[in-house]
Amino acid sequence: MAGRLRTERDLIGELSIPEEALYGIHTARALDNFPLARRPVHPALACAYGDVKLACAQTNRALGAWKDRPEKADAVERACLEMAAGLLTGHIVVDALQGGAGTSTNMNVNEVLANRALEFLGERHGSYAVVSPLEDINLHQSTNDTYPTALKLAAIRGLRTLEAAVVFLQERFQDLERRLAHVVKVGRTQLQDAVLTTLGREMGAYAEAFSRDRWRIYKCEERLRVVNLGGTAIGTGLTAHRDFIFRVTDTLRANTGIGFARAENLVDATQNTDVYVEVSGILKACASTLLKVCGDLRFLSCGPEGGPAEIILPPRQSGSSVMPGKVNPVIPEAASQVAMLVFGHDAALTLACSSGSLELNPFLPLVAMCLLESIDLLTSACDMLGRLCVAGIEADEERCRRHVNSSTASATALLPVLGYDGMCDVIRAARSEKKTVRDVVVSRSLLTADQFDELISPEAVCRLGTSHKKLQER
Repeated sequence: MAGRLRTERDLIGELSIPEEALYGIHTARALDNFPLARRPVHPALACAYGDVKLACAQTNRALGAWKDRPEKADAVERACLEMAAGLLTGHIVVDALQGGAGTSTNMNVNEVLANRALEFLGERHGSYAVVSPLEDINLHQSTNDTYPTALKLAAIRGLRTLEAAVVFLQERFQDLERRLAHVVKVGRTQLQDAVLTTLGREMGAYAEAFSRDRWRIYKCEERLRVVNLGGTAIGTGLTAHRDFIFRVTDTLRANTGIGFARAENLVDATQNTDVYVEVSGILKACASTLLKVCGDLRFLSCGPEGGPAEIILPPRQSGSSVMPGKVNPVIPEAASQVAMLVFGHDAALTLACSSGSLELNPFLPLVAMCLLESIDLLTSACDMLGRLCVAGIEADEERCRRHVNSSTASATALLPVLGYDGMCDVIRAARSEKKTVRDVVVSRSLLTADQFDELISPEAVCRLGTSHKKLQER
């Protein structure tokens, strides 16, 4: 009946728990103690914990645990399967930030699985003499090996999704590379006119940058496959059956299809967390690419009348409550903020990993929050940018053409024919006479209009270097 309470006990004393709650006394204490992030642990971590607990339960069962109570083993495994599928995530309620290196999360998981197993057995919640959160669900385990293993599993799954999102964004830029290959434009260095290029080449460079990010993200999985499951408290395997230590990771690997391997040095894998710093650094690199590209898209679309406006971003919403007709680059702006937040997460995660002490890092909850949120944010940002912005980018070809004809950048394209000093004279004349470079060159009969156009064609400006023949002619 709703509103009824049950009494549970721990080392500290007694607490009343709502009868219908799947969590128990350890979770209740954590809810009181940690009002910090005001949101529970990441759902992916909760699901991954279900997979870890399932591997542990199956290994224990294979070693003879509950051999006289097969229905109990069935109930425990069934509960773990539900958690792995996300059906019990709503019951993992402890705050994402917590003391104890994740103990509150592990105990929340243990209590929920025990009480769900009790439901399958037709027993009342809290009947821990039948199914115990500690003696059964946590058998041969510790927070210190299950929490980081679950975190690595959750991160690997998230990174696979992120990789797909980065590939999607890369492909949208590759589409632009092909579609805008014919549009010659002014290339800029230090935001000043430099030499001619094409919009296609510009977009292709962005695609290449995201290709590197995709490869780095793909390689992250190798770093995260090594786990300390079976090491229990500090990596020595205290309280764990020796056969459990050697078999549980194999079970997890078989269940998940991910190539997990037991760390050769379980003590090292328990106390040192540098792998998360490495992975976070790769996420930061992706965020850096994202921020740079978004900044370029904002600049290239700046205007539309008073700026370069060489590309037109898809209009997504009105840009001002007081300026009629204003449309802002909201998608690149939003993606930029994601990148900035990932930088902050990386700094916090790095500090947390650096602050571990002796045999354990007590700050893994912060590491988990920063790592998994960064993965989620980057995944959403890459998908959003690709779908709502990059896929719909168009070129203002007439504006690009005007920029090319009037910019000193076109003069550089003529250097192989007219020489440096000759082009300096052309530029001075263009500026003093308020004419385009094209007009001056053609009016002085230095080149015909067709010759000028050939020298600034997409083929010419994308040609790698200057031909030997032209060098001889000079």
